[in-house]
Amino acid sequence: MKVITPVPDVQVSDYVERILVIENFSITTPFVLPLFANGTPTLLFLSTKATLNNNATNYLTLFGQTVFPESLLINNDFTLIAYFLKPFSLHSLFGISAKEITDYPIDLNLLHPAKANELKEQLLNAAGTKEMLALLDNYIFSLMLRVKCETRLLQFATSLIVNNPSKDSLVKAQNELCVTERTFQRLFENKIGISPNLYRRITQFNSAFQQINTRRFTTLSDVAFKNGYADQSHFNRAFKEFTNITPKEYLNFGTPD
Repeated sequence: MKVITPVPDVQVSDYVERILVIENFSITTPFVLPLFANGTPTLLFLSTKATLNNNATNYLTLFGQTVFPESLLINNDFTLIAYFLKPFSLHSLFGISAKEITDYPIDLNLLHPAKANELKEQLLNAAGTKEMLALLDNYIFSLMLRVKCETRLLQFATSLIVNNPSKDSLVKAQNELCVTERTFQRLFENKIGISPNLYRRITQFNSAFQQINTRRFTTLSDVAFKNGYADQSHFNRAFKEFTNITPKEYLNFGTPD
């Protein structure tokens, strides 16, 4: 199996947070990819059909915010390319209310049938990963032409929260945008898909989750405090809410008993 993380091309970097490519051309047993909350909607291309939480997927799938853990089951050799989008991207790029697809990923064909089908055929017939990435970049760039001022406001607010996922950041973002609390709430629910506070909690969890993956910590309490949790118990509850397992169970996953 080959895993790479290409840097997003500069022409799409305002809307693409990061990219993940997984290639596995020697499948002997079903491949299971866990999907956890990370605060980013995602455009997923998979060169073979798969199963997502017991439902069949097509080749191009658009994910909104993921709050509840999911899993992708792949039975055949595959190339997977995930474009993790900036959290404000769904409405501006795809013209869809972000709230509608929170925890309900949809086939891209339902939104843009002609464009999605053309893109699918091009991807399935591409000479290799480099050409696939170029095709996806061009598709995203074509959607970017409809950028609106509101996107810039959301970009500011979400960046502020990601950089400091404390409750104070919500008040600061709301004040900087000069909107009421209700307008701020409605803006997030319509454009991001979840409330400002849930988005804040997911980014807080994801920051701690990424730190755990680096193994650069002494105790889980250190991770909890560094990421703004009141104590380890608070962190444990948040971790289990978004993954269905505890931090210790995650760290022990795949190790001998």
